[in-house]
Amino acid sequence: MNLTRILMHAVLHFPFLFRKMTGTGAFGLRKAIFLRSPPSTGGNALKAALIAHHEKQFHEASCSVATIVSSINAVRTIQNGSAHRINQMEILEKVNTGNWKERMSEGGHNGRRGLPLYLLGEVVKSSFDAYGLRYLSVDVVQALKASASVPIRETLLRRLKAFEEMGDRLIIAHFDQGAFLPVLNIPHISPVGGFDLHTGMVTLLDVDPSQERPYKIDFDTFYKGLSSNYWHIFRPFGYDNGGYVHLKLSRD
Repeated sequence: MNLTRILMHAVLHFPFLFRKMTGTGAFGLRKAIFLRSPPSTGGNALKAALIAHHEKQFHEASCSVATIVSSINAVRTIQNGSAHRINQMEILEKVNTGNWKERMSEGGHNGRRGLPLYLLGEVVKSSFDAYGLRYLSVDVVQALKASASVPIRETLLRRLKAFEEMGDRLIIAHFDQGAFLPVLNIPHISPVGGFDLHTGMVTLLDVDPSQERPYKIDFDTFYKGLSSNYWHIFRPFGYDNGGYVHLKLSRD
């Protein structure tokens, strides 16, 4: 770990310790609830495929790779009945939109690692194109706070319901992991794996290997994690806001 990352981790430990001592945030009542058994699919083939093809990231900055590979393998199963699973090294050789492979290296691309939200959307689209998967649209949504959030929240809620009921779309979250879990407040990426229509709880298939099981969080907490402005120390690396990528699949 280079000096910049050491300093960033040192700074991020202050709010982490504050939340821990005060029992707030992910240390409080609205913390994530880990599932004791695999999420129920309810006959939703896409949900089942996402669970079956779930992968963990291979290093601290590669959450985008694990998320996109898991998503592509799931959709390949649905659309093509493909039994061949692509792997994380394979996709980095095939798709280099936004200097993706370089961003996964130790030094990053010009010192930048991981994928900010806008680049995540571009890489998702390029990856689905590279593997010939059929989709209708790719929408990158920056989650905003305060009054500006109302239409964004309403659209996200409709999309979560459609994901659960129809299994015709992917929702890839770009969020502050510390808003959900007792960890540092860092940008993170993982796919949504379910939405409870009765309780409004969102299931995350977290690709972080330290999170061994999927977990669920209430919708308000989910949106709070998505709408994070992240810490200012992430600005020089292109991280402004969280949000999500919504990919509507083609049924043809």
